[in-house]
Amino acid sequence: QAYIDSLKEAGKSASTVSRCVASIKSLYTHLCIEKVLAHNPARFLKSEKTVKKPPEILTDEEISLLLEQPRCVDLKGYRDKAMLEVLYATGMRVSELIGLELSDVDLNNKVLLCRGNDKERYIPIYDKAVAALEDYLSLVRPQLAASEDETTLFLNVSGESMSRQGFWKIIKFYAQKANIDKDITPHTLRHSFAAHLLENGADIHAIQQMLGHS
Repeated sequence: QAYIDSLKEAGKSASTVSRCVASIKSLYTHLCIEKVLAHNPARFLKSEKTVKKPPEILTDEEISLLLEQPRCVDLKGYRDKAMLEVLYATGMRVSELIGLELSDVDLNNKVLLCRGNDKERYIPIYDKAVAALEDYLSLVRPQLAASEDETTLFLNVSGESMSRQGFWKIIKFYAQKANIDKDITPHTLRHSFAAHLLENGADIHAIQQMLGHS
């Protein structure tokens, strides 16, 4: 408790203190399970109440700047352009984006089949995202694929499925290049997608369906 009090006195945020409390509780729970300790001295420690911050929303100008950053001069540029365009065009979760299969893409009808939380939904995509996907599929993906049996849509430079961490680094890299001074995460584009649709008069229930919210 004295340690936690010292964190507060040092001006640490509630979320930082809560993470420390959670770590201490996990440690002592583990020690009890392993029978190193007979009693858990941390069982009554209380976590700090954290204030949930509203999500960061990018302006139209910031979105345009971000989407302009990937340069289609090499394989990575084409791929990153397609990934960012698709993420903003659909409002998908990152896990849904990197889980897309080749069979989920229907460029003729300009829709993607998204599979998330045991549900499926079709999401329309705009022309720029369609064009970016066409370029990626025709020019880049055949060169990236490690084998002909690979069915994942977006691949890393090793020809395998992209990871969440890998895509998070891509977002951060291009946000810095665009000089966007906001705490951008992959989820930021999802929130921005919803906010911009709402600002332009889209039906809230239609947005809810596209986002895959229950």
